[in-house]
Amino acid sequence: MLLTVIRHAESTENATKHTGFYQDPRPWTGPAAHALSRDLVGLTPRGFRQCQWLRTALKDVAGPDPYVCSSQYRRALDTAELALPGRAADVTALLNEQHYGDATYMTKAELFATWPDCQVDRQMRKHLWTPPGEGGESLAVGVLRRATAFVKGLEGRAPAVVAMTHHTAILALRSVLEQRQVTELVDEARERKTPNAGVLVYERRGGRFHQVDAAEPDC
Repeated sequence: MLLTVIRHAESTENATKHTGFYQDPRPWTGPAAHALSRDLVGLTPRGFRQCQWLRTALKDVAGPDPYVCSSQYRRALDTAELALPGRAADVTALLNEQHYGDATYMTKAELFATWPDCQVDRQMRKHLWTPPGEGGESLAVGVLRRATAFVKGLEGRAPAVVAMTHHTAILALRSVLEQRQVTELVDEARERKTPNAGVLVYERRGGRFHQVDAAEPDC
């Protein structure tokens, strides 16, 4: 089996993180901010160009007839539709971005002023930090649990699977696929994240996954 993991193409949130969505004070409630992130945030012009690159790149790394899975977030769904036209994605919450609960789109200053007790975990143990409010989940527990369930559910799937997802979900998926600690991957991500439209390809052999390829756009 080949599993191709892709971070969605550049979104308006990625491009305007410090000038648009992360205003202080935040103009939205936690639930409204999460709904905005999930349902409305689409791709930038650069993101569309990255999807064009993916359309060509995936022919070489994912094969001609992959089974496509996507998170529920619009930016992932749009990437899947543009990069793999004509292929309906199996939409699953298992591939969703980390849910930041009531802290969604809060700046750190606003977060720490509102919930000062969370400051140490957020700064020093981010992988263990559970965002406040309904739905909030930590990377090392909630997201990792979903990633584990997704990989386990690949049993019996098509010989080639494409998973369209997000930065935090990719950290958890890599932890499962590469059998590495989340903390190690978080430390690496501080130096460099998987870029938008970045591709990681794994092959399952002898009951284990091995990374066999990787690619990223030059746009």
